[in-house]
Amino acid sequence: MAELKRYRYLFEQMVRRELRQKYQGSALGVAWYIVNPLVLMAAYYLMFGVIFKVAKHADYPLFLMVGLVVWVFFSQSLLSSAPSLLDQGALIRKAPFPRETIPAAVVTVQAVTFLVVLGLVAVVTLAIRGSISPAILLLPVLLVALYGFALGLGLIVSVLHAHFRDVAPILSAALLPWFFLSPIFFAPGDITDKAAARFAMEWVNPIAPFIEAIRRVLYDGHAPSLAALVYVLAAAALALLAGRALFTRLQGELAVIV
Repeated sequence: MAELKRYRYLFEQMVRRELRQKYQGSALGVAWYIVNPLVLMAAYYLMFGVIFKVAKHADYPLFLMVGLVVWVFFSQSLLSSAPSLLDQGALIRKAPFPRETIPAAVVTVQAVTFLVVLGLVAVVTLAIRGSISPAILLLPVLLVALYGFALGLGLIVSVLHAHFRDVAPILSAALLPWFFLSPIFFAPGDITDKAAARFAMEWVNPIAPFIEAIRRVLYDGHAPSLAALVYVLAAAALALLAGRALFTRLQGELAVIV
């Protein structure tokens, strides 16, 4: 922590540069971040809410949007983190600094954009659903846990991809079925009554409790269950510990392999 504090200025400059590069030459800037969830929301609403009419949730577009925004942040954090060390190879070879700052800056940039978009979605959802309640006080806790979870996994995929260049394409391929298995356009109880299947959908998929907990606060206006709250906090802590441990073990060769 002392080392990271010492290089705080470098981390801030990395985040600023990533933000500038991300939206350089873009007229709409951060607004582009919401285009993908909006397109997906429209497609799934048309499919499940209009054509097949299987949607079981009131204000289904809002139900979809909350889940999609969380998923986009999570998936983009991993996809951006994977090649981040290779992208900054010249800097790694030239200067000594905590290498963790590179994937951390990438995830933080995604988090900044995510918070802006989630803020807009939250205002609309709370206004239309009338779901504002004391449970909203838990939202910052859930968001910090989600950031920690994404950061921990970001550390893992970044250092693994630096050593094994197949990690990024494998991750990209894995995220597609992961998306459809996550409770984004459905709730686990919508598609099965079997306890074992619901348990797998709710707890085996590590991103599912995050989506469900955040949506429960914003969309339903209720606090997540104690089990869900413990799960997201534990998942974030474990991801950070595992990410830090693996990164520390493998970072010694980064200056050579990148």
